Amino acid sequence: MADDTEPTVGMTVYAEDGSKLGSIRGFDEDGFYVTIREGLAGMSIEHERAGHEFGEAELMWRCSDCGEMGDLDELPDTCPNCGAEREQLYYWTED
Repeated sequence: MADDTEPTVGMTVYAEDGSKLGSIRGFDEDGFYVTIREGLAGMSIEHERAGHEFGEAELMWRCSDCGEMGDLDELPDTCPNCGAEREQLYYWTED
């Protein structure tokens, strides 16, 4: 039986065999992104760019509707620029 629950940020998702995949961390036009590690440490810039030489970067949120970005300290309930719901916000690294 299919579950018709709408996916939301933070929701735990499972594979067809019932094994836990992780938690939804954001959405875009292709679907949703899942983090397989607990907390923001699993999505840190060190994790994203491990083994590569890059300049400094900052982990932020970004709105998939308008492109607005902001600090993760205060992940808003809606985009302050366009009013998009929280489900349209996803984690982003900015140089």
